[in-house]
Amino acid sequence: MNINFTADINDRQALLGCLKKNLIKERYIHTLGVEKCAEELAIRYGLNPKKAALAGLLHDCAKCLSNDELLNIIKSKINDINENELLNHKTYHAPVGEYFAREKFKVKDSDILASIRHHTLGRVNMSTFEKIIFLADKIEANTRDKKYREKIIKILDENEGEKGLDMALFVCFKETIKSLCDRELAICPATIDVYNWLLGSIKK
Repeated sequence: MNINFTADINDRQALLGCLKKNLIKERYIHTLGVEKCAEELAIRYGLNPKKAALAGLLHDCAKCLSNDELLNIIKSKINDINENELLNHKTYHAPVGEYFAREKFKVKDSDILASIRHHTLGRVNMSTFEKIIFLADKIEANTRDKKYREKIIKILDENEGEKGLDMALFVCFKETIKSLCDRELAICPATIDVYNWLLGSIKK
């Protein structure tokens, strides 16, 4: 697929036009939901809402490419790839998304870049900014399951600060692992590592 990333990240309308042109309709609608949710979570947790909104807009910017195209970019352009990122083709777009954000959209902010890179698998010792982008991707209101969204928001409402974020993330990872087990699919070692880290955090 030919992609044309020429939008100024400071011009939201131009950026939206670029994303709309390159993403399928459902992915674009999801992206708008993540933008809004990320902005709301940033305000809630005292972070920069504009940064969070931009990360939300760009988090799936590489979803327009096929798995083969993503893998070719990873092999030719990304030197710091972790083997965990290659175990499932559904995670290929995260490192490529970071690459596009940096090289095509000229994003320099390390928080934004890291949050795009880790919005699929997460990582041990995620920053608060990375956590809210990860969660926004899971609970945005446009395309995500309403019951699941309400479950996560309830956890955030009942538990303050970083502890609430970690508890919400823990539920996300627990549900992911249960789903993989039910379908008899392989579990990425990174998923187990993050689960154990979060378990330790919420048990403190």
